[in-house]
Amino acid sequence: MAESHSPYWRHFIESVPERDFSSKTVLDFGCNRGGFLRLLHAMRPFCRGVGIDIASESVAAAVAAKGNMPLQFQVTTDLSPFADSFDVAFSYEVVYLLPELKRHAEQMFEVMRNGGVYYAVTGCHNEMPLWPKWRELIGGNSNAPVQDRSPQDYIDAFAAAGFDVSVRRFGYSGFVSGSKDRKYYPSILDALSYPAEYKLLFRLEKRI
Repeated sequence: MAESHSPYWRHFIESVPERDFSSKTVLDFGCNRGGFLRLLHAMRPFCRGVGIDIASESVAAAVAAKGNMPLQFQVTTDLSPFADSFDVAFSYEVVYLLPELKRHAEQMFEVMRNGGVYYAVTGCHNEMPLWPKWRELIGGNSNAPVQDRSPQDYIDAFAAAGFDVSVRRFGYSGFVSGSKDRKYYPSILDALSYPAEYKLLFRLEKRI
C-alpha cells in the first residue's frame, strides 16, 4: 500500500505551504502502517509525530518500521488524551469512512493548538462522477454503512467545530499506473481525473 500511495503522499506534502516542521508536533489520523509519517519526516523533519489507527496489526507494523525516528503509534479512536497537542495534522482518504464526522471535527479542533492546521484529503464524495459505483463497491467490502457526503457536508462539519475552512483540488498531475483496478476506474482517464480533479484537499485552521 505504501508503494502505491507514495507518489500521492509526496504530492500531498509538497502541496502544504508550511515548509519548516522542525519544531512541530504532527498527527496522522488513520496512519495505517506509518508510511506517510516516515515519508513526511524524510521530506520535512519534525520534532515529534503521532499516528493513530484502529487496526492493531497495521499499528504494530508501523512501530516495527519506525527505526529511530521520533514517532509514536497507538491503536485508538479516542483523541481526548491529546488535547492541545498538535501543530499540524494530516489524514489521507480517511474522513469519508467516519460514521460521526461531526464528532471527528470537534475532537480534531480540541487536539489542535491555536494556529494549528489540519489537512484532510478525500475524493470520496457524491459530486465525484464515479461515486455511485464506488459506494456500491465499498459497501460490499464493509460491515459499516457507507457515508454519502457532499463536499459542502465536509465544509459545514468542520466550520461548525470552529475551524476556518478552505479547500483546493488535490491536483495530482504525475504518472498514474496503467494497471489501475478497472472495477474502480473503468477508463484510464478516470484514473487520471480522480486525483487531479475530484480529490479534494481541505485546509482546516484553528484560530481562537
